[in-house]
Amino acid sequence: MISVEYLGSYQLTQSDEFFKLGRDSVLLSRFCTLKPNWKVCDLGTGVGSLLLLLSQREERLERTGIEINPGAAQLAQKNLADNGLSGQVIHGDLRDKSLVPADHFHLVVSNPPYFRTGSGASGGTARMDETCSVEDLCQTAGRLTRTGGRFALVYRPERLAELFSALEKARLTPKRMQLLNYDRSKPPYAVLVECVKDGGPGLDILPNHYQIDNEA
Repeated sequence: MISVEYLGSYQLTQSDEFFKLGRDSVLLSRFCTLKPNWKVCDLGTGVGSLLLLLSQREERLERTGIEINPGAAQLAQKNLADNGLSGQVIHGDLRDKSLVPADHFHLVVSNPPYFRTGSGASGGTARMDETCSVEDLCQTAGRLTRTGGRFALVYRPERLAELFSALEKARLTPKRMQLLNYDRSKPPYAVLVECVKDGGPGLDILPNHYQIDNEA
């Protein structure tokens, strides 16, 4: 089934066949550093929701999305066109080094599959890392990001050790982090991390984001 979500002045066409816009992407789009005329790449862009959300903050961007599912990639390209936004959505495997040039982007973002394959977590294969391991994701982000550029993603708190190890190998230094909670009585369910390629030491840990507080 096709549905339409309104994101400010933009409209996002979605399909039940593909992973739909969630709160994680909205919070990631608000969290990451973004400046006019930046070259931005969304790894695993799905139907292009993050590209639209970032364009809400700053319309003057060079947009690129990479998506392995051909139907989702086609819909993401349509979402850009329907909203009068320039950009390209590339159908392919993000591990393919021939898709886009290295050291090109000011900002790379991703809301990746972050449950281990076979972990029993809900959400189906779209949320499992079988075809997109944390090492693959970080290596690709590190290759595409220019020196001093940024990589921002949402991930699982219990996998932070794995994530930080993979980031270090990809020359990506975590610089900002924020834990996400549904409410104060429950542990964090996700974490936002922003890195700088070849960045210096120092990690700024922001106050936790509580859904219940922000909905009050």
